[in-house]
Amino acid sequence: MNSFRTRLTLIMIAMIALSVIAAGLFMVKTFKDNHINALEDNMVREMQIISAKMEWKSGALPVLYGYYTDEAKELKHYTGARVTFIRNDGVVLGDSDGDPKEMDNHLDRVEVKEALKSGTGRAIRASETIKQNMMYVAIPVTIVPNQAPDVIRLAMSLEEVEESIRKLTALLFAGLLVLFLIAALISYRLALSLTRPLEQITKVAKRIKNMDYRARVKVTKQDEIGELGNAINAMADSLQVQMTRIQQNENQLESVLDNMINGIVMIDRNGKIVLMNRRAEEVLGFSARELVGRHFAEAKQQYELSQMIQEGLKSRAHLREEITFYFPEERLLELNLVPIHPDGNDFSGVLLVLQDVSAIRRLERMRSEFVANVSHELKTPITAVKGFAETLLGGAVNDEETARSFLQIIYDESDRLNRLIGDILELSKIESRRVPLVFSPVEVDTFAEKSIKLLESEAARKRIELSMNIEPGLYVEADEDRLRQIIMNLLSNGINYTPEGGRVSLKIEGLGDDYIRIQITDSGIGIPKKDLPRIFERFYRVDKARSRSSGGTGLGLSIVKHLVELHKGTISVTSSAGVGSTFTIELPVLQ
Repeated sequence: MNSFRTRLTLIMIAMIALSVIAAGLFMVKTFKDNHINALEDNMVREMQIISAKMEWKSGALPVLYGYYTDEAKELKHYTGARVTFIRNDGVVLGDSDGDPKEMDNHLDRVEVKEALKSGTGRAIRASETIKQNMMYVAIPVTIVPNQAPDVIRLAMSLEEVEESIRKLTALLFAGLLVLFLIAALISYRLALSLTRPLEQITKVAKRIKNMDYRARVKVTKQDEIGELGNAINAMADSLQVQMTRIQQNENQLESVLDNMINGIVMIDRNGKIVLMNRRAEEVLGFSARELVGRHFAEAKQQYELSQMIQEGLKSRAHLREEITFYFPEERLLELNLVPIHPDGNDFSGVLLVLQDVSAIRRLERMRSEFVANVSHELKTPITAVKGFAETLLGGAVNDEETARSFLQIIYDESDRLNRLIGDILELSKIESRRVPLVFSPVEVDTFAEKSIKLLESEAARKRIELSMNIEPGLYVEADEDRLRQIIMNLLSNGINYTPEGGRVSLKIEGLGDDYIRIQITDSGIGIPKKDLPRIFERFYRVDKARSRSSGGTGLGLSIVKHLVELHKGTISVTSSAGVGSTFTIELPVLQ
């Protein structure tokens, strides 16, 4: 209806517009012609007066130039127009606005030719001398009988005429715009009265098409359009009853599909995607709106998935496979392709079930790696204890010095084994968040001094300089015991991996009002660049022999990382091999 209404309105507006434009153009042309003709007549009269009253002279050109130029300038003062005297051979004798000596021969000028031919000549063009749009009018003047006449020419700027025409044109367009608006309003109201009933019926029909079966036509007249409205209302009543049950079933099915944790994609026998649930959109990185109704190959997924679907459509058998997807993110998916045979009928397509097993496989891998790492770490001290115990049982126990040495080794390895098991249990508690944190205000000055004092003797044994630089007046909300565990662990690592005579420093400063920064720097052996991303992994050691000889379990930094995260902070490390390392912790002041 809008299209019909618009066409009707535009036709009426176009008719009025054409009429007004034609009249306007005619008026503009008539006004311009009349104005120019009147101006021409006036200029002719002025030139006739000049011809009758002026004293014409003859003689040498230099004298004539001066005389006629002075006359032209004086006449311009009275006429307001540019005055030019032209000899019968085209030479300009005088001009009010230019130097006649420098002007071209004017015999071939249009107005001059017409004047000599018919008695009056007129031309409109841009003046080359004064660079304006001018109207030139010329008449012949017979000075000497039986000789070719000379020419007087007046020129006036058309700027006034053009300005009048511009004003008239602006007024015309303003009137035209007003007429347009009036015509548009009248046309729209007329079209609206004709098309409103049909438009209402069309809207109701579209609502019914969009499954809004409560839509009804308001019938006001019992004419042909009223009968059409009654028929549509009856059809809507029937459809509403039939579709309510279908919508309930569809809603239940959609609710089930959208809330499934697995992705579901249904593909018909021709390879077209007919259904996708929300989880499938997330896994595949495409929306159902983009793919439903299109061939599965247009999804531009990886080759293995397309091959699997193609094979399933061809073999019509159940297929299962695990594929690593890299878009929209890397994940491992278990794919099950199930053939569909509704009610035992012929094959109608396949159902693709996508299950994200990345987390499961990652946990399995972590568990496997953890078991392997724990077994490897436990094997070393147990092997040492067993080996030295066998040596003692073999007779070395009778040698008191040897027995004492072996027993000391057995004790050290047992102690290391005890620390390792303790760290494993501690890490397990922290990772499972079974460690209750008791947050309280911690005075940073006092806390740092106590932590440094606990390690002074250890640092003194290796002649390591232990220093601290603490910003005064800092407080942080934290679990003091766990925070001390973090600081002590990093300081101990710095002492253990710094050669004798080195330095280890603790620096704590505020970052605005919301965070504090803790930096622990040593001048030790450092960490190679390739090992930095893995330094916080469990059992990861840069120098395995050095780590074991220093009594490390390989779990300290992993425990530190988890404790920092429990405090909602971050930890990072910068290091250069042979230069030293700096561990940086940023903690929120308030938890």
